[in-house]
Amino acid sequence: MTSDAKQTGSVTVETENETHELRTLIRRARVVLWDFDGPICRLFANHSAERVASDLVSWLEGRGLHGLLSETERESLDPHVVLRAVDRRHPGSDLVTDLEERLTQEERQAASSAMPTPYADPLIRTWTAVGARLAIATNNSPRVAVEYLTGRGIVSCFHPHIYGRTQDLHQLKPDPHCLNRALSAMGAAPSDALMIGDTPSDREAAGRAGVPFLGYARNERKAKALQQAGADVVLESLEPLLKLLRGA
Repeated sequence: MTSDAKQTGSVTVETENETHELRTLIRRARVVLWDFDGPICRLFANHSAERVASDLVSWLEGRGLHGLLSETERESLDPHVVLRAVDRRHPGSDLVTDLEERLTQEERQAASSAMPTPYADPLIRTWTAVGARLAIATNNSPRVAVEYLTGRGIVSCFHPHIYGRTQDLHQLKPDPHCLNRALSAMGAAPSDALMIGDTPSDREAAGRAGVPFLGYARNERKAKALQQAGADVVLESLEPLLKLLRGA
Protein backbone atom coordinates (compact mmCIF):
# COMPACT_ATOMS: atom_id res chain seq x y z
CA MET A 1 0.00 0.00 0.00
CA THR A 2 1.00 3.60 -0.32
CA SER A 3 2.59 5.48 2.56
CA ASP A 4 -0.52 7.56 3.25
CA ALA A 5 -2.37 4.37 4.26
CA LYS A 6 -4.73 4.61 1.29
CA GLN A 7 -7.29 1.81 1.42
CA THR A 8 -7.67 -0.46 -1.62
CA GLY A 9 -10.31 -2.73 -0.14
CA SER A 10 -9.38 -5.41 2.38
CA VAL A 11 -5.81 -4.33 3.09
CA THR A 12 -3.92 -1.49 4.72
CA VAL A 13 -0.35 -2.38 5.53
CA GLU A 14 -0.12 0.03 8.42
CA THR A 15 -2.74 -1.86 10.43
CA GLU A 16 -1.74 -4.41 13.03
CA ASN A 17 -3.99 -7.00 11.40
CA GLU A 18 -2.31 -6.58 8.01
CA THR A 19 1.14 -6.92 9.55
CA HIS A 20 -0.01 -10.10 11.27
CA GLU A 21 -1.35 -11.51 7.98
CA LEU A 22 1.91 -10.80 6.19
CA ARG A 23 3.97 -12.27 9.02
CA THR A 24 1.83 -15.42 8.93
CA LEU A 25 2.29 -15.80 5.18
CA ILE A 26 6.04 -15.36 5.51
CA ARG A 27 6.36 -17.75 8.43
CA ARG A 28 4.57 -20.55 6.58
CA ALA A 29 6.38 -20.09 3.28
CA ARG A 30 9.27 -22.49 2.78
CA VAL A 31 8.99 -21.99 -0.97
CA VAL A 32 8.07 -18.72 -2.70
CA LEU A 33 6.72 -18.87 -6.26
CA TRP A 34 7.10 -15.57 -8.11
CA ASP A 35 5.30 -14.39 -11.17
CA PHE A 36 7.87 -12.58 -13.31
CA ASP A 37 6.33 -9.63 -15.15
CA GLY A 38 4.88 -7.47 -12.37
CA PRO A 39 6.27 -8.56 -8.99
CA ILE A 40 9.89 -8.73 -10.22
CA CYS A 41 9.91 -6.19 -13.03
CA ARG A 42 7.79 -4.28 -15.50
CA LEU A 43 8.87 -6.20 -18.55
CA PHE A 44 7.24 -3.88 -21.06
CA ALA A 45 7.91 -0.61 -19.25
CA ASN A 46 9.87 0.75 -22.23
CA HIS A 47 8.75 -1.69 -24.91
CA SER A 48 5.00 -1.45 -25.35
CA ALA A 49 3.07 -4.69 -24.90
CA GLU A 50 0.26 -3.06 -26.85
CA ARG A 51 2.58 -2.55 -29.82
CA VAL A 52 3.78 -6.14 -29.56
CA ALA A 53 0.18 -7.39 -29.66
CA SER A 54 -0.55 -5.15 -32.64
CA ASP A 55 2.55 -6.43 -34.44
CA LEU A 56 1.48 -10.04 -33.88
CA VAL A 57 -1.95 -9.25 -35.31
CA SER A 58 -0.34 -7.53 -38.32
CA TRP A 59 1.94 -10.52 -38.85
CA LEU A 60 -1.09 -12.81 -38.97
CA GLU A 61 -2.95 -10.47 -41.31
CA GLY A 62 0.09 -10.35 -43.61
CA ARG A 63 -0.35 -14.10 -44.04
CA GLY A 64 -3.98 -13.75 -44.97
CA LEU A 65 -5.20 -14.79 -41.53
CA HIS A 66 -7.21 -11.71 -40.61
CA GLY A 67 -10.30 -13.80 -39.96
CA LEU A 68 -8.49 -16.08 -37.51
CA LEU A 69 -9.07 -13.63 -34.67
CA SER A 70 -12.29 -12.11 -33.42
CA GLU A 71 -12.56 -8.34 -33.30
CA THR A 72 -12.18 -8.45 -29.52
CA GLU A 73 -9.00 -10.53 -29.80
CA ARG A 74 -7.55 -8.23 -32.46
CA GLU A 75 -8.15 -5.22 -30.21
CA SER A 76 -7.13 -6.84 -26.91
CA LEU A 77 -3.69 -5.17 -26.79
CA ASP A 78 -2.40 -8.23 -24.93
CA PRO A 79 0.05 -10.45 -26.86
CA HIS A 80 -0.89 -13.49 -24.76
CA VAL A 81 -4.53 -13.12 -25.80
CA VAL A 82 -3.46 -13.20 -29.45
CA LEU A 83 -1.20 -16.22 -28.90
CA ARG A 84 -3.81 -18.19 -27.00
CA ALA A 85 -6.50 -17.43 -29.57
CA VAL A 86 -4.38 -18.82 -32.39
CA ASP A 87 -3.47 -21.87 -30.32
CA ARG A 88 -7.12 -22.64 -29.60
CA ARG A 89 -7.86 -22.75 -33.32
CA HIS A 90 -4.63 -24.40 -34.51
CA PRO A 91 -3.13 -26.22 -31.51
CA GLY A 92 0.37 -27.56 -31.98
CA SER A 93 0.70 -26.05 -35.45
CA ASP A 94 3.78 -24.47 -37.06
CA LEU A 95 1.81 -21.23 -37.06
CA VAL A 96 1.58 -21.28 -33.27
CA THR A 97 5.28 -22.20 -32.97
CA ASP A 98 6.28 -19.28 -35.19
CA LEU A 99 3.98 -16.85 -33.37
CA GLU A 100 5.28 -17.95 -29.96
CA GLU A 101 8.87 -17.49 -31.10
CA ARG A 102 8.07 -13.98 -32.36
CA LEU A 103 6.61 -13.15 -28.96
CA THR A 104 9.68 -14.58 -27.20
CA GLN A 105 11.97 -12.38 -29.28
CA GLU A 106 9.86 -9.33 -28.42
CA GLU A 107 10.05 -10.27 -24.72
CA ARG A 108 13.82 -10.67 -24.94
CA GLN A 109 14.09 -7.22 -26.45
CA ALA A 110 11.83 -5.81 -23.74
CA ALA A 111 13.92 -7.44 -20.99
CA SER A 112 16.91 -5.27 -21.89
CA SER A 113 14.98 -2.16 -20.82
CA ALA A 114 12.65 -3.66 -18.21
CA MET A 115 12.09 -1.64 -15.06
CA PRO A 116 12.85 -3.44 -11.77
CA THR A 117 9.92 -3.51 -9.36
CA PRO A 118 10.84 -1.37 -6.32
CA TYR A 119 12.26 -3.49 -3.46
CA ALA A 120 12.09 -6.70 -5.50
CA ASP A 121 15.84 -7.29 -5.80
CA PRO A 122 16.67 -6.83 -2.09
CA LEU A 123 13.56 -8.79 -1.11
CA ILE A 124 14.65 -11.71 -3.31
CA ARG A 125 18.17 -11.67 -1.88
CA THR A 126 16.93 -11.35 1.70
CA TRP A 127 14.36 -14.13 1.39
CA THR A 128 17.04 -16.41 -0.03
CA ALA A 129 19.46 -15.46 2.75
CA VAL A 130 16.98 -16.41 5.48
CA GLY A 131 16.50 -19.86 3.99
CA ALA A 132 13.48 -19.75 1.67
CA ARG A 133 13.70 -21.42 -1.73
CA LEU A 134 12.46 -19.37 -4.67
CA ALA A 135 11.03 -20.27 -8.06
CA ILE A 136 9.65 -18.43 -11.07
CA ALA A 137 6.19 -19.42 -12.36
CA THR A 138 5.39 -17.21 -15.34
CA ASN A 139 3.53 -17.07 -18.63
CA ASN A 140 6.56 -15.37 -20.16
CA SER A 141 9.36 -17.27 -21.85
CA PRO A 142 11.71 -18.85 -19.29
CA ARG A 143 14.61 -17.69 -21.48
CA VAL A 144 13.54 -14.12 -20.92
CA ALA A 145 13.31 -14.57 -17.16
CA VAL A 146 16.77 -16.12 -17.04
CA GLU A 147 18.27 -13.30 -19.08
CA TYR A 148 16.70 -10.59 -16.94
CA LEU A 149 17.59 -12.25 -13.62
CA THR A 150 21.15 -12.84 -14.81
CA GLY A 151 21.49 -9.19 -15.70
CA ARG A 152 20.32 -8.21 -12.21
CA GLY A 153 22.72 -10.66 -10.56
CA ILE A 154 19.94 -12.64 -8.85
CA VAL A 155 19.47 -15.66 -11.10
CA SER A 156 21.25 -17.84 -8.52
CA CYS A 157 18.37 -17.15 -6.09
CA PHE A 158 16.06 -19.07 -8.44
CA HIS A 159 18.20 -21.45 -10.49
CA PRO A 160 17.24 -24.03 -11.64
CA HIS A 161 13.60 -23.45 -10.72
CA ILE A 162 12.44 -21.15 -13.51
CA TYR A 163 9.21 -22.35 -15.11
CA GLY A 164 7.63 -20.45 -17.95
CA ARG A 165 5.76 -20.71 -21.21
CA THR A 166 6.11 -23.95 -23.16
CA GLN A 167 4.66 -25.10 -26.47
CA ASP A 168 1.64 -26.38 -24.53
CA LEU A 169 -0.07 -23.01 -24.43
CA HIS A 170 -3.25 -24.38 -22.86
CA GLN A 171 -1.13 -24.81 -19.71
CA LEU A 172 -0.52 -21.09 -19.27
CA LYS A 173 -1.94 -19.57 -16.11
CA PRO A 174 -4.67 -19.63 -14.87
CA ASP A 175 -3.88 -23.30 -15.39
CA PRO A 176 -1.70 -24.23 -12.38
CA HIS A 177 0.76 -26.27 -14.48
CA CYS A 178 3.86 -24.12 -13.91
CA LEU A 179 3.14 -23.87 -10.18
CA ASN A 180 2.72 -27.63 -9.93
CA ARG A 181 5.97 -28.14 -11.85
CA ALA A 182 7.79 -25.95 -9.36
CA LEU A 183 6.27 -27.63 -6.32
CA SER A 184 7.03 -31.10 -7.66
CA ALA A 185 10.63 -30.28 -8.57
CA MET A 186 11.25 -28.67 -5.18
CA GLY A 187 9.51 -31.41 -3.22
CA ALA A 188 7.22 -28.88 -1.56
CA ALA A 189 3.64 -29.20 -0.38
CA PRO A 190 1.27 -26.45 -1.58
CA SER A 191 0.60 -25.39 2.02
CA ASP A 192 4.33 -24.73 2.53
CA ALA A 193 4.48 -22.37 -0.45
CA LEU A 194 3.45 -18.81 -1.26
CA MET A 195 2.63 -17.37 -4.69
CA ILE A 196 3.30 -13.69 -5.40
CA GLY A 197 1.42 -12.46 -8.46
CA ASP A 198 -0.20 -9.38 -9.93
CA THR A 199 -3.07 -10.68 -12.07
CA PRO A 200 -6.35 -12.51 -11.53
CA SER A 201 -4.90 -15.43 -13.52
CA ASP A 202 -2.09 -15.69 -10.95
CA ARG A 203 -4.66 -15.74 -8.17
CA GLU A 204 -6.71 -18.43 -9.90
CA ALA A 205 -3.66 -20.57 -10.64
CA ALA A 206 -2.56 -20.37 -7.00
CA GLY A 207 -6.04 -21.32 -5.82
CA ARG A 208 -6.20 -24.30 -8.17
CA ALA A 209 -2.77 -25.44 -6.98
CA GLY A 210 -3.75 -25.00 -3.32
CA VAL A 211 -1.02 -22.40 -2.74
CA PRO A 212 -1.55 -19.35 -0.50
CA PHE A 213 -1.51 -16.13 -2.52
CA LEU A 214 -0.12 -12.64 -1.99
CA GLY A 215 -1.15 -10.00 -4.51
CA TYR A 216 1.13 -7.24 -5.72
CA ALA A 217 -0.49 -4.30 -7.49
CA ARG A 218 1.36 -1.21 -8.67
CA ASN A 219 -1.84 0.81 -8.94
CA GLU A 220 -5.43 0.88 -7.73
CA ARG A 221 -6.79 -0.61 -10.95
CA LYS A 222 -4.67 -3.73 -10.56
CA ALA A 223 -5.42 -3.91 -6.83
CA LYS A 224 -9.16 -3.82 -7.49
CA ALA A 225 -8.87 -6.57 -10.12
CA LEU A 226 -6.99 -8.80 -7.68
CA GLN A 227 -9.48 -8.23 -4.90
CA GLN A 228 -12.38 -8.98 -7.22
CA ALA A 229 -10.58 -12.23 -8.09
CA GLY A 230 -10.56 -13.18 -4.43
CA ALA A 231 -7.14 -12.05 -3.22
CA ASP A 232 -7.28 -11.44 0.54
CA VAL A 233 -3.96 -9.61 0.79
CA VAL A 234 -2.89 -7.10 -1.85
CA LEU A 235 0.13 -4.81 -1.50
CA GLU A 236 1.00 -1.81 -3.61
CA SER A 237 4.62 -2.04 -2.45
CA LEU A 238 6.96 -4.90 -1.56
CA GLU A 239 8.60 -2.78 1.12
CA PRO A 240 6.48 -4.15 4.02
CA LEU A 241 7.60 -7.68 3.14
CA LEU A 242 11.23 -6.62 3.10
CA LYS A 243 10.88 -4.88 6.46
CA LEU A 244 9.29 -7.94 8.05
CA LEU A 245 11.99 -10.26 6.73
CA ARG A 246 14.66 -7.94 8.05
CA GLY A 247 12.93 -7.77 11.40
CA ALA A 248 12.26 -4.05 11.19
